[in-house]
Amino acid sequence: MRVTVLASGSGGNATLFRSAKSCVLVDCGLGPKALEAALAAANEPPPEAIVVTHAHGDHFGHAGRVGRARDIPVYLSAPTSRAVRLPGVVQEFRFEMRDPFAIGDLVFTPLPVPHDAAQVALRVEDDDAAVGLATDLGEPTGALIDLFSSCDAVMVEANYDPHLLARGPYPEHLRRRIASARGHLSNAQTATLLGALPTRVHTAVLLHLSEQNNSPELALETARRATTARVEAAKSRGNTAFDVAREAPVSGAAAPPSSRTAAQLGLPFR
Repeated sequence: MRVTVLASGSGGNATLFRSAKSCVLVDCGLGPKALEAALAAANEPPPEAIVVTHAHGDHFGHAGRVGRARDIPVYLSAPTSRAVRLPGVVQEFRFEMRDPFAIGDLVFTPLPVPHDAAQVALRVEDDDAAVGLATDLGEPTGALIDLFSSCDAVMVEANYDPHLLARGPYPEHLRRRIASARGHLSNAQTATLLGALPTRVHTAVLLHLSEQNNSPELALETARRATTARVEAAKSRGNTAFDVAREAPVSGAAAPPSSRTAAQLGLPFR
């Protein structure tokens, strides 16, 4: 599986998952022209579907426009579907927030995580590897650690440094929201999550770093102290790409869930 972060942060989020047979965009905070330019710069094909994690504009904002422009379906949870409106010409598939579903040969396992919108983390699997994705959550949960423990790589937000947030330009109500249990992860919380994962997880990519309240250097330093995995920070703009191969699970690691139970919500892509 190849994973390409096309954009990450409050200005827009978009991550492309490409397997041998399928190419799916998770979140669409880029408009059609910006997405086309980002794909061209990354030398990646256009997506065949969009999966939305939640209804905030930096994740959902352009899903309808891109879906209409490219004539591709948009997958979203029932709560997110109720919170947003897609153009009538866009094909919409709803997924349950805890039930695996398949798009081509990619299997998505969603999991609700705490945020101030109905938000899901995702485990994305093909025949070669499994990758966990969690951005926009206020605190790590045991269920999220369980989901990520059967992954080969994880992508998780490291949004803020508490000292920079306290001294930063945001008003008090926004600082409280970010630091709340339904806000975002601090560098230390992200490190705690990574430190709880087994050595099967060999790669970690930090997402959604605040430009005002964090820095890649601080986030990386904190995360690397907590894990033996290779840790990198995604760029806010400009692609960050990596290939993921499955490594043999260590003793006691959770076995990856079988894709045989995943519902095929759409027709397999050609």
